[in-house]
Amino acid sequence: MSSWKQIVLALVIVVAAAAAWARFYPGAPEVLARWGMDWAIAATPPVTGSIETGSARSGRNRGGQIVTIVASPAGTATINDRLQAIGTGRANATVTVNPYSSGRLTELPVQSGTHVEKGDVIARLDSETEVIARDRAKVALDDAQAKLDRVKSLRASNAATQVAVADAEVALANAKLALRDAELALERRSVVAPIEGTVGILPIAAGNYVTSQSAIATLDDRSSILVDFWVPERFAAAVKVGQRLSATPLANPNQVYSGTVSAIDNHIDENSRTLLVKATIANPADSLRAGMSFQIAMKFPGDTYPAVSPLAIQWGTDGAYIWTVENGKAKRVPVRIIQRNTETVLIDAPVESGDMVVTEGTESVSEGGDVRTAGEDRATAAEGS
Repeated sequence: MSSWKQIVLALVIVVAAAAAWARFYPGAPEVLARWGMDWAIAATPPVTGSIETGSARSGRNRGGQIVTIVASPAGTATINDRLQAIGTGRANATVTVNPYSSGRLTELPVQSGTHVEKGDVIARLDSETEVIARDRAKVALDDAQAKLDRVKSLRASNAATQVAVADAEVALANAKLALRDAELALERRSVVAPIEGTVGILPIAAGNYVTSQSAIATLDDRSSILVDFWVPERFAAAVKVGQRLSATPLANPNQVYSGTVSAIDNHIDENSRTLLVKATIANPADSLRAGMSFQIAMKFPGDTYPAVSPLAIQWGTDGAYIWTVENGKAKRVPVRIIQRNTETVLIDAPVESGDMVVTEGTESVSEGGDVRTAGEDRATAAEGS
C-alpha cells in the first residue's frame, strides 16, 4: 500500500475514533465546551437508544433525551457551635505565709485542714526581746511626757523658754514613735493569715528556727475554683467575659458545675494556635480542689452551611462543583468545601435547604440538560400500566 493511502487510512481511523469518543463518552460535551468546540457537539449524531450505566441512568443528556438521575435534597448543618476543652483548676487565691523576721518557732495554733479567717494567728515566734523593747519604749514615753509637763509649768511662771517647751514636745513625739515601732515588732512575732482560706499540710513544726524565707503554711481560698483552659483560635472572637459554661470533673463525670468566663488572654499562642481562657466556678460545698481536671463545654451560635451527600461532589479543572435540579433542568454550581463529615459534606455555595442535588448519574448530566429522578421514572411506568 502506498504511503498516501496509509495516511488517509490513519486520518479516517482518527476521525472515527474522535466521533465515537464524542458520541459515547459521558463527559465529552463538557470537555468540548471548554475547548470551544460546541460545533462538534451539534454535529454528533443523536443516540437512538438508551445506554444503561447502572440502575440510576437510563439515557444521556444529548440529542433531546432526558437523563435519569438520583437526587437528594440538600440540608443544613451548623459547625463551630460547641467547644470542649480540658482545663486545670486552681484555688481562687493561694498564699504561702512567711514570717517577717527570723526566730524560734514557739507555737502553731492551727493544723492541716483548718479553716482560718483573715487575721487569725497561724504561728508565733519567740518574742522576749521584743517585749523588753516595748516596755523600754513605754518607760521612755512616760519620761518624755513628765518632762513636757514640767517644762510647761515652768513656762507658765516664765522660768522656761518656749524653745524648751518645743524641744520637750519633740522628745515626746519621738517617744511615741519608738513605742509604736516596738509594738509593731512585737506584733510581727505572731504570723497571721493574710487571707481567708484552708491551711495545707504544715511543712514545719514548733521548735524549728525560721527565717523570713521559711514557709510556715500555705493557704487556699477555695470559695471558688479558677479553671485555666485553651481554646482554638477560631473561637477567639466568640469567647466573651461573663459567658456561661459547664465544667465536669473528670474524676466525677456525673457532677456538672456551672461557671462563667472571668478572663481572656490578650494574645494567641503562636506555637499551639490556642487562646488561654480562665473560668470561675462556684464552690460553696468545698467539694472541689485545686489541681483537679475539668472538661469544659461551651455553646456558640456557630456557622450554618448547606450539607450535601459526598456522592454529589464532583471535580473539574476549576475546582469542586455539584449538579442541582431546577424545573427539570441540570445546573452546575461551583462549591467550596468547608468540612467533610461521615455522611455529609458542608459546602459554601448558593444552595438552599431542600434544593435537589444530583448524587448518581452525574457523568451523563450537562448544563441546562433535561433530567428526571429515578422515582419519577417509576411513577411514570406505574401510570402507563
